[in-house]
Amino acid sequence: MKLTATREEILSPVQHVIGVVERRQTMPVLSNVLLSARNNRLSVTGTDLEVELVSSVALKVQSAGDITVPGRKFLDILRSLAGGVNVTLAVESDRLVIRAGRSRFTLSTLPGAEFPVVEDINAQQVLTLPQAEFRKLIDKVHFSIAQQDVRYYLNGMLLESEGGKIRAVATDGHRLALCEAALKERVTGKQQVILPRKGVMELQRMLGTEGEVGLEIGTNHVRCEIGEVRFTSKLIDGRFPEYNRVVPANAHCIIDADRGFLKQSLSRTAILSNEKYRGIRLNVKPNLLTLQAHNPEQEEAEDQMEVSYAGEEIEIGFNVTYLLDALSAIDTDRVNIALTDSNSSCLITAASPDGTKYVVMPMRL
Repeated sequence: MKLTATREEILSPVQHVIGVVERRQTMPVLSNVLLSARNNRLSVTGTDLEVELVSSVALKVQSAGDITVPGRKFLDILRSLAGGVNVTLAVESDRLVIRAGRSRFTLSTLPGAEFPVVEDINAQQVLTLPQAEFRKLIDKVHFSIAQQDVRYYLNGMLLESEGGKIRAVATDGHRLALCEAALKERVTGKQQVILPRKGVMELQRMLGTEGEVGLEIGTNHVRCEIGEVRFTSKLIDGRFPEYNRVVPANAHCIIDADRGFLKQSLSRTAILSNEKYRGIRLNVKPNLLTLQAHNPEQEEAEDQMEVSYAGEEIEIGFNVTYLLDALSAIDTDRVNIALTDSNSSCLITAASPDGTKYVVMPMRL
């Protein structure tokens, strides 16, 4: 393999894929990126066996070939070079030699044939939606994905397509986030897939606000192309909980509050909450919300704010972090918090419905 291009032309695809490459891997080849040069294109591939990213660029290839090189070292070398300099990559005696100006680097390699790539995902369904909408789905729910839960199906985000809508749902067992958006074309039946946490985070990093994205869903993988980058992720094999059963259906006590003021009040009161459990007590009476917190050092905080509320008096405890995460994900100035009683989950929504719902379980204080 041999090619010559500017530093920027080679650096760009490497930066696109490096997010899934980790230095310490059980398989040495997974610390590498795959360089494939042919038909005057350079493709760079990175994978951790769960998520695969492929980025390609058009440039002049003198000699075709495939090779893998240590990803982070290769990136650091390219970053260290002067801007605009011409870089030559050539495989010589099972080493990749990088030449730029008066600089020369020799990197160890592993054969391209050893690198695991996902060729065909056998797409069963293709969904098309605007990039901005797909990004919104992820932004609104990603923080509720469980981290290293033994219930492995909670360590990902549910994508559900039905009729003319696509829904994203995430839960860690203590809270649930749901957001839905319109599809360009209606789909028949209902399909559910679970995207792993790392795949969700990579998509969030890659998705922009312009153009559309086609989502190919296979039996074990999901794939989409965003600009010059092709994203492929394994799916989590498992059954996601019946999330509709968790969303309160008859919460009749509705608090209408200013989102900004409520966030500030929660943040102030949380300063003196228990650092481990982050518990905070809400006491709601007609048109008045009182927030209270205390900790093992016998310190206490209390804050009051006016709200629009006409129901019965309710006292209930929550993890303040879960409330703040939900309020931060809502865009409108006013929010509704629907309560049933002091032992039931609350439902947080925008005052003017925007397709998002947040459910937070209560905690004993």
